[in-house]
Amino acid sequence: MRNLNEIKFSILELAPVRENKTIADALHHALELAQHAEKLGFERLWVAEHHNMAGIASSATSVLLGYLLANTQQIKLGSGGIMLPNHAPLVVAEQFGTLATLYPNRIELGLGRAPGTDQNTMRALRRGQQETEDQFPRDVTEILQYFKDPMPNQRIIATPGQSTHVPVWLLGSSLFSAQLAAQLGLPYSFASHFAPRMLGQAIQLYRDNFQASEYLERPYVSMGVPVVVAETDAEAEFLATTPYQRILNMFRNQRGKLPAPIPSMEGIWSTSEKMSVESFYAIAQIGSNSTVKAGLEALAQRYDVDEFIFTCDIYDTQKRLDSFERLMSIRNQL
Repeated sequence: MRNLNEIKFSILELAPVRENKTIADALHHALELAQHAEKLGFERLWVAEHHNMAGIASSATSVLLGYLLANTQQIKLGSGGIMLPNHAPLVVAEQFGTLATLYPNRIELGLGRAPGTDQNTMRALRRGQQETEDQFPRDVTEILQYFKDPMPNQRIIATPGQSTHVPVWLLGSSLFSAQLAAQLGLPYSFASHFAPRMLGQAIQLYRDNFQASEYLERPYVSMGVPVVVAETDAEAEFLATTPYQRILNMFRNQRGKLPAPIPSMEGIWSTSEKMSVESFYAIAQIGSNSTVKAGLEALAQRYDVDEFIFTCDIYDTQKRLDSFERLMSIRNQL
């Protein structure tokens, strides 16, 4: 088992739009977080693609990444992920090839298989073809080729893109991408921050079937972990009522902006709803430094991953920054 200080710590940012705040506030805070993460020594910060959601401002993922890259110095930045069914592979390669050309060795491309939105919005985004089971593997392979040196007589060249060798990750919440990442020899990130049920099975499948490649010699796994770290367990539980409300509203099909915390969830959710939220958030680590440290050590012992990538839905932006600072202090004090 790895010690916590042997596991890389990273951040997944959705640029949450808070109640009584603007979209501009969310985007500016995303930069504040990226700069904070860089100063604290986080390995990478990724931005997630979602559409038609009032509470998430990271829909134009590559554009937001350009803003973050221009205002940071060295932290790795990337997509967590680009939802490939929404995009032509050539366009993705050109966008990330441009970023890689402007900011060498700092941009990464995480690819997901889901649309990241509802059916109507998916149709509005779609590039005019029906998705089939083998479309995603074909699209991933196409993007990988665009980032390599051109082959003789290659008819389509991503410019910029070709020869930039942008690192590509596969993301997933089921077994499909685990199998594909193993087959292609790519790093793999499991979305356990919202879909923890198949985490252990997916990691084992990936490791058992991994084939060394030009990209990676041995398996590399990151797992999503929601966190709320505060001075006391009681304060953390209070702050966690924000993500509890967000998840509950999602289950009720009442998506909106990120809500402020409330004194208690009692009377807000039913028993069955509480169970559903707790299942969704099963990997979450909520509490003081010592409580979260013990929880992360337990995750490290159980899954032996290379990296934790953390999400954090704290409403107060300063307390959110403080939560990530506490996280890194937990890692560095070991």
